[in-house]
Amino acid sequence: MKDFLLTADFDLKIENGDFVIGESNQQHQQCLLLAEKGAYKQFPNVGVGLATFINDENPDDLLREVRLEFTKDGMKVNRLAYENGKIKVDADYGK
Repeated sequence: MKDFLLTADFDLKIENGDFVIGESNQQHQQCLLLAEKGAYKQFPNVGVGLATFINDENPDDLLREVRLEFTKDGMKVNRLAYENGKIKVDADYGK
């Protein structure tokens, strides 16, 4: 999916005085993972809230929430795993 790109600080990326547009799948995934429920005023039920799972010893709840949120956002989740303390995601928006 193409969209406006963000910087590492989540500001709009601007080059030569214009917004930068590019492949944004990973960016959308990152925003969904970090966003707490209620973070988006227009869509208060959107977001995984990764920080809430920080002390959770069983990653199944986290993976279930990630799959649910990515699917609600229109992504097809091909593979989702928690390996060596990292979330591995293979998901993409349908064509």
